[in-house]
Amino acid sequence: MTDQYKLTGIVCARPQQFAWFLGAGASAAAGLLTAWDIIWDLKRRYYRREESQDISRQDMQLDAVRARVQSYMLSKGFPEEGDAGEYTTYFEKAFGDDKEKQRQYLAATLSEKNVTLSIGNRILGALLASGGARNVFTTNFDTVVERAVAEVSGLSLAAFHLEGAASANKAISNEEYPVYCKLHGDFRYDSIKNLPADLVTQNEDLSRALINAANRFGFIVAGYSGRDDSVIQLFRSALTTPNPFPHGLFWTGMKGSRVLPSVTELIEDAKQSGVDAAFVEVETFDAFMLRLWRNLDNKDPALDAKVRKSAQAQVSIPLPKSGKGAIVRMNAVPIFDLPLHCQSLSFRNPKEWTDLRAATGATKGRLIFTEAESILCWGAEALIRDQFNDLVSISPHDLSSQIADISDHLYVKGFLEEAICHALSLGKPLLTRTTKSGSYLIADAHNRDQSPFSRLHDVVGKISGQIPGLFTPVDEDHPHPEKVHWAEAVRISIGMIDDRNWLLLDPDVWIWPPRARRDATNFLDRRRGNRYNNIYNALLEAWLSVLLGSDRPVETKLSAFEAGTPAETPSFSIGSRTAYTRGLA
Repeated sequence: MTDQYKLTGIVCARPQQFAWFLGAGASAAAGLLTAWDIIWDLKRRYYRREESQDISRQDMQLDAVRARVQSYMLSKGFPEEGDAGEYTTYFEKAFGDDKEKQRQYLAATLSEKNVTLSIGNRILGALLASGGARNVFTTNFDTVVERAVAEVSGLSLAAFHLEGAASANKAISNEEYPVYCKLHGDFRYDSIKNLPADLVTQNEDLSRALINAANRFGFIVAGYSGRDDSVIQLFRSALTTPNPFPHGLFWTGMKGSRVLPSVTELIEDAKQSGVDAAFVEVETFDAFMLRLWRNLDNKDPALDAKVRKSAQAQVSIPLPKSGKGAIVRMNAVPIFDLPLHCQSLSFRNPKEWTDLRAATGATKGRLIFTEAESILCWGAEALIRDQFNDLVSISPHDLSSQIADISDHLYVKGFLEEAICHALSLGKPLLTRTTKSGSYLIADAHNRDQSPFSRLHDVVGKISGQIPGLFTPVDEDHPHPEKVHWAEAVRISIGMIDDRNWLLLDPDVWIWPPRARRDATNFLDRRRGNRYNNIYNALLEAWLSVLLGSDRPVETKLSAFEAGTPAETPSFSIGSRTAYTRGLA
């Protein structure tokens, strides 16, 4: 199993062993439109022209407007939303085969005046300028990468595109790095590929260049959904060569985003060909690039200064005199002690997250996992051995160094958050859930003892129920509609502020099934619409009474499980008084 933390270690060990493939998501970080944005803009233009309706780009941000436009498009026989053929279909309808109109539209849409380089762009520019990245391929037409190299290093980067394709493969063979290839062309030139007929195949010379690189380097795909079948087929053709992706093929995508079947199939076929391949979830392109940059050794200080643009500095801000300004309560209580020990597991066969989550579910939460260089775990050793028949060893693991800098070790942060949720819920009418977005404690309306929720009832009334008239959407994986339910919940997270650890409590509403949350937006807006100031303060106090009791001590010690060694059972010590700040008058 490969996640963003493991991928960071792989890439940072030898960054020059990897080529990059960029899609529109990488340029979106610089403020340019993504393929999704362009598709909707082309729909807007077509609808406006055909129906004589005045619809602005801002109007298209509204769900109701997009739904009306999409309904019209479907009535005219256009593809379903999200169909892989949307992009080329709408370009053809908007411009026919007029390449000059395409070029003018893209020149306006992707104009340099719209570009504001993000930190992810600057990091890629620094990698190219320093030799940390030797090959970059892209389907983008814009000048973001060229701008990034120039801004951080003062150097120029010339792109190989459709009007200079023959030289690209030769440059890779002769190791004349860096090599930057625009597979679909550059809007500043006459030759671009955007229409269906153009995108059936890729340019032969540029295709040879990519396959040449795929036989020398691993590949990292960033900001690219995989909608263009010709690009997918190009990656597939690389798999038929004698030495495909010798250092791996890692396709990154934002957490929770839909992964196209073509991408999943490509990754599986790559694995079958002996390639170390994986789809890797990241927060954003910028966050992933910053993680890489922070973990690279021996960075050029001059490039680092250009990348970061800002640096920490010591400041001295005098506190206001007593009696000035309002006291503001924060939604955080101090954490005095965190668990410093856990267990490291090794297996004969690699474990996927599905395997680990299945073990957590089978033991009703009595095993908690994360993945670093090895699988880390809390839970009874006997229970671990009972769940895995290919377990090789269990050894102690010291978390001290990771906890000391928890913001750079998010896999440990999530590990701790899941554990503290279990500790806070032990013996209480609460359910725990951990998702990609965090860990939650949820009011269990089916528990016989509802007395801990008395204050919560006083603030919000009902604490659970069914959303009237709402059912889950039907799809291939869920062929039958289901009723949608809700319950009051609180999101639990750990943050470090001023070198101290704090437990952050964020009251929320949980939706069952979780996939229906997007469809429950209107209900959530009504339910949470007035939760400000006094109501939020009362809601926070109600949750503190649920978690720590009404007559809570100054310090509370709690453990995730009832028994076990320090390495088996994570224990915490937290305060009961929330932090406060003072707003200036």
